[in-house]
Amino acid sequence: QVQVVESGGGLVQAGGSLRLSCAASGRTFSSEYMGWFRQGPGKEREFVAAIRWSSGITYYADSVKGRFTISRDNAKNTVYLQMNSLKPDDTAVYYCAVRLSVYTTENTLRSVSGYNYWGQGTQVTVSS
Repeated sequence: QVQVVESGGGLVQAGGSLRLSCAASGRTFSSEYMGWFRQGPGKEREFVAAIRWSSGITYYADSVKGRFTISRDNAKNTVYLQMNSLKPDDTAVYYCAVRLSVYTTENTLRSVSGYNYWGQGTQVTVSS
């Protein structure tokens, strides 16, 4: 089992920044990828970014590329999502997820079904 806990959400004005954290515990040695997803009001959960633990290779949704940065601290089993130039459209509950298997395609990394464990989410609200 892997436990996933997000933190760092809040209310910010458009153009501002927030940093989300995702701490993983439990069988973290078997975790290969960490991903961030978000779900806005009345919307489906969508991919935001992902990172591979071992290499640090990153993947981003086009909507956040150039504004958001995903990074990891292997010693702390923690992944971060630095969000800059925030827009009202970024308002959502942000979820962190763990994928155990290294064998994947990029499409799988961008899908909800590609992950094994999820956190409870943290609310991010961007005011205009």
